[in-house]
Amino acid sequence: MDFILREWEIEDAVSIAEYANNKKIADNLRDAFPYPYTLSNAKDYINFCINSDRKKNILRAISIDGIAVGSIGVFRKDDVYRKSAELGYWLAEEFWNKGIITKAIKQITDIAFNELDVVRIFAEPYFTNIGSRRVLEKSGFELEGILKKSVYKNNLYIDSCIYSIIKK
Repeated sequence: MDFILREWEIEDAVSIAEYANNKKIADNLRDAFPYPYTLSNAKDYINFCINSDRKKNILRAISIDGIAVGSIGVFRKDDVYRKSAELGYWLAEEFWNKGIITKAIKQITDIAFNELDVVRIFAEPYFTNIGSRRVLEKSGFELEGILKKSVYKNNLYIDSCIYSIIKK
């Protein structure tokens, strides 16, 4: 399925509010990603993306046929971690298992390595999020370790995984 990564537009708020309002998505992300997900949440996030420091973050809408159906971003860290960046993403459920996120991860990591002063990009999916772990591996990320009970989500302790890719 064809998609593009593009800059955010405030008009994306309606589709993002619709697609992001999914408990299956929220359950696999940090609590900063709310459920239910409202139009106001979408507008706030898009404004954050539009106004973000482009020397620190690369934030893109995942767009299919002109409609934003997900989000992907790389967030540069600071202090002693300033040469590392964290990858985050989500995609509307109806587009899962179509190879979109795998390709999007490859694209955004290439962009990040070219535009940000980083040598390492990492992601931290929950151990139970097999789909996300699989797409990271298909995208060239390697499992560095499993952090036991590192996440407290929905009244449960969950292990998380650290995956990374190093600039060549």
